[in-house]
Amino acid sequence: MSDSLSATLTALADPTRRAILARLALGEASVNELAEPFDMTLAAVSKHIKVLETAGLVSRSKRAQWRPCRLEAAPMRDVAALIQSYRQFWEQNLDQLDGYLKTLQTPKSDSKN
Repeated sequence: MSDSLSATLTALADPTRRAILARLALGEASVNELAEPFDMTLAAVSKHIKVLETAGLVSRSKRAQWRPCRLEAAPMRDVAALIQSYRQFWEQNLDQLDGYLKTLQTPKSDSKN
């Protein structure tokens, strides 16, 4: 993908990859450790990790025979900025809805006294 935001969103779209990122938020882990909770082959988990690496969300280092994966959260800043840009829109709409609901709950005075 030519656009890093698209690559990040694509990587985050899959629940398995989000679960891998959640695990890595707790600290480094090997591919074997990351694969433990999933009912899939090690090769399938490796493919998910590769997608995360391509998006810049995961990096691997080499320590002797161990190649731990590490969370790289920086690309998520662009996702947060995108979502933040819509926050004002939703807040305005919710404020309008709140105002409308308050008008429905306000008892109207009867003019036939």
